[in-house]
Amino acid sequence: MKQIQEIAEKIGLTPDEIESFGKYKAKISTSTLKKFSGIRKGKLIVVTAINPTPFGEGKTTTSIGLGDALNRLGKNPIIALREPSLGPVMGMKGGAVGGGKSKVVPSTDINLHFTGDFHAITAANNLLSACIDNRVKFNLEPNIDIRQVPWKRAMDMNDRALREIIIGLGDKNGATRDDGFLITAASEIMAILCMSDDLADLKKRLGRIICAYTTDNEPVTPDDLNVTGAMTALLADAIKPNLIQTLEGTPAFMHGGPFANIAHGTNSVIATRLALALGDYVVTECGFGADLGAEKFLDIVAPSKQLPPSAVVIVATLRALKYNSGIHKKMVMQPNPTAVKEGFVNLKRHIENIQKFGIKPVVAINKFPSDSASELEMLAELLDEIGVRCAINTNFEQGGEGAIELAQKVMASINSDNPNYHQLYKYDQPITSKIETIAKEIYRADKVNFTSRAKSDIRRIENLGYSQLPICMAKTQYSFSDNKKLLGAPTGFKIKVREVKVSAGAGFIVAVCGDIMLMPGLSKVPGAEEIDIADDGTITGIS
Repeated sequence: MKQIQEIAEKIGLTPDEIESFGKYKAKISTSTLKKFSGIRKGKLIVVTAINPTPFGEGKTTTSIGLGDALNRLGKNPIIALREPSLGPVMGMKGGAVGGGKSKVVPSTDINLHFTGDFHAITAANNLLSACIDNRVKFNLEPNIDIRQVPWKRAMDMNDRALREIIIGLGDKNGATRDDGFLITAASEIMAILCMSDDLADLKKRLGRIICAYTTDNEPVTPDDLNVTGAMTALLADAIKPNLIQTLEGTPAFMHGGPFANIAHGTNSVIATRLALALGDYVVTECGFGADLGAEKFLDIVAPSKQLPPSAVVIVATLRALKYNSGIHKKMVMQPNPTAVKEGFVNLKRHIENIQKFGIKPVVAINKFPSDSASELEMLAELLDEIGVRCAINTNFEQGGEGAIELAQKVMASINSDNPNYHQLYKYDQPITSKIETIAKEIYRADKVNFTSRAKSDIRRIENLGYSQLPICMAKTQYSFSDNKKLLGAPTGFKIKVREVKVSAGAGFIVAVCGDIMLMPGLSKVPGAEEIDIADDGTITGIS
């Protein structure tokens, strides 16, 4: 690894413009952020994928490889990624630093505590919870109705036992009420941090969180509880983007980490804007499949933050296509041209969806050792038949060299396809109309069913004056539908919206569909059981 000052100088930052966090990590100072505010010279490349499978498609690895390839081509790229959550690191998904020869480093630091951003968000979230219960304990104004406290506590760990709990048991422990935990990546504060323009905007957004309701059904906010300042103080360093590097020395900002199945799933706006001010090409990624992360970037982040993309890359693999054909997961490594053709419908639908935003995507075919050359060629032909650029990607094994063709195809797309980006719906449409537009246009549902609770939630949101916010759908990442077992490109199904929440600070409305969990659980054999540390401090076992 190069010293972080050398990486900073590569993108035009002096040692005085960064705050070193050891030898290989740094935060960008507030004064530096102000210096480059409003400047945009780079082209934004958004990397997304088909619906995820148990095998992993390598979206982060591809994003890093694409950045390294652009670096090899002398294009002054900067990569902008989300930070890993400890929950998945210790659970089933594993780390989030890429893989093979396309990784960001120092990878172990990044996968564990990094620079403490997640811990700061957790602290701010739980400070608000503590202050809510303190008000209840002492019967202070505003008069909080303990039956109407949507704000949950947070922890950056998968722990299903904390999804629903009862607090306040015992004579001196405050009011007894139902509560629960969500994972830190699902906290509205995480979304707020990633959607904020600067520290002042962060404070305003924190202040308008609807964290409870009074006995008169009036909303309660951190401003009402006089705790906004303290929450912001806890996040004063966390809002500064983190600078790191890839194995090949390509600069990367890694900042924020909202999940895409329950939040908007992209890194911070601050980091993306700074990257666009300093780099000629910026590679960023969106969580999970294009029906979640990419849709939210294109409908929430891009229009509200003036971040129109210049190109979109969809990552696909042969084994993911086979899995989406419906064959057993034990069979996906074996040659099966029929399964590739049948599973292609999933990729094709994602392509069609991105085109609805006025953008022609490029497909990155991530090659694995078990892939057959004939099936890779067949997939490339299927894409050529529908007029979609594609490249077979080998950056896991070859680093940036293995993504050169992809980088060239992406640059060609930017130069010749002239994307005419536009969002899918208008913000002033009724809430139900916006939800139905996403469900029918992106998921291809026949109908949206709203539970009585969801209808009541929508009426309350409209009465509060938040009906013109964009929609953030919360649903399973494994299917276009709200049923994770419906693979491929399902049709003839209905989407069930069981509740609707307003994230007034983040600036969107969350429609919760199907059985979606805000606090994941550990797998039967969690990744934590594979991690160990030697006497010399060397940590092993983080995938």
